[in-house]
Amino acid sequence: MICRRFWHFALVVALAGCAGTTSPPVRDNDARAIPAARPTQRLAGAEHESEDFVDTTRRKVREFAHWLGEEVNDWFGDKPFADGGKVSHGRLGIRASWREDDGSSTSVRFRARFDLPNLKDKAYVFFGQENERELISDQPETFSREQQLLRERRSADQTGFLGLGFNLRDYVDLRVGVRGGIKPYAQARYRRSWALSASNSAEFRETVFWRASDGLGSTTAINLEHAYSPSLALKWQNAATITKETDGFAWSSSIGMFKTFGDTRLLSLEALASGETGAETDVGEYGIRLKWLQPVYRDWLLAEFIVGHFWPRGHEDRERDRSWAVGAGLEMRF
Repeated sequence: MICRRFWHFALVVALAGCAGTTSPPVRDNDARAIPAARPTQRLAGAEHESEDFVDTTRRKVREFAHWLGEEVNDWFGDKPFADGGKVSHGRLGIRASWREDDGSSTSVRFRARFDLPNLKDKAYVFFGQENERELISDQPETFSREQQLLRERRSADQTGFLGLGFNLRDYVDLRVGVRGGIKPYAQARYRRSWALSASNSAEFRETVFWRASDGLGSTTAINLEHAYSPSLALKWQNAATITKETDGFAWSSSIGMFKTFGDTRLLSLEALASGETGAETDVGEYGIRLKWLQPVYRDWLLAEFIVGHFWPRGHEDRERDRSWAVGAGLEMRF
């Protein structure tokens, strides 16, 4: 039932992206949380009549997430979901990309977090569909295959997941879950950020993870940011992952300028590099990426456009290839 509803909503969102681009005035929506009341009660008949197709789509996605939160909450006790429960960090996105050296692909990703009354304040449930390796290793989004415009095969790369998280301290949480085929995994995560000065900040992330197929691993992420103005910043982002499958560790790094236009539009230009220490080719790929992000309907349906040029080199290649890449995606926040 969950899978059928999920794919239905993914298809509807794809169609929603083809709707008209003329947007009504932006509302002050909370994209991260859903009120505790039942969605079927939240919008009465008169309000339903005033909805257009895209609003109806989002309402159905929210109803689905809220219904799922109610179902999962009932697993842990008798306290109703309406008594303080909420769904937050809801994202449903579709993306199409093409890369000269890797072909074309499409992907669907879904993610939401459920704060459940029956789990009190320290625990939460998370659910969705993501790239399997990135999900388990807690890979930063900047270095995801999606953002690097690399091809993803749904059967091999994408996985559904369901898990339970525990907030141990302000900066530490534990997560245990299962992914496609009822395969277990676990994570211990530490995240901390610091304001170094009025214009400089730093962020540190450490995730130790375990999965049955290759045991323990870890991902370390360090980000530095310098703000030239409230709307212009230089960011240096880095990540390194160690597993039983890597020779040394797999690393990624990017440095670039990020320019915001108002509160809802973002333009970025980055130089990226990635590789694996101990491999025959330390730098497996480097390139540049230009990205534009903006809302296309209200402030919760976002479109992203990426153009990149990359220089990959495989283990057996003597020379680097040159590869253009383009990608476009829609993300609905609920």
